[in-house]
Amino acid sequence: MKINRFEDIIAWQKAKELTVKIYSLFYDSKDFGFRDQIQRASVSIMNNIAEGFERKSNKEFRQFLFIAKGSCGEVRSMLYLSKELYKISDNDYEKLYLNAVEISKILSGLIKTL
Repeated sequence: MKINRFEDIIAWQKAKELTVKIYSLFYDSKDFGFRDQIQRASVSIMNNIAEGFERKSNKEFRQFLFIAKGSCGEVRSMLYLSKELYKISDNDYEKLYLNAVEISKILSGLIKTL
């Protein structure tokens, strides 16, 4: 199946969902540095997928997917802190963490196919 738009990429769709959840969860946080970092990292996942796809080169797309995968790791790292600093509930942590792991696995599969 040929993908014609980055919006059709499942990893991008799931990254967008993760970003929306993170933005809404940390919306009222007064820890601006922390909030901004986790939000930027989540946005980076979806934007790097989109930007890499639009480059129209498998080599460049692959490179941007690696960057997105790195940002996914950053989100997971920030989620650990969020939980341990009691910024989010265990339930929210679990959902977001599993979502980030799933995105990372999808990205790995996509990288391998390129």
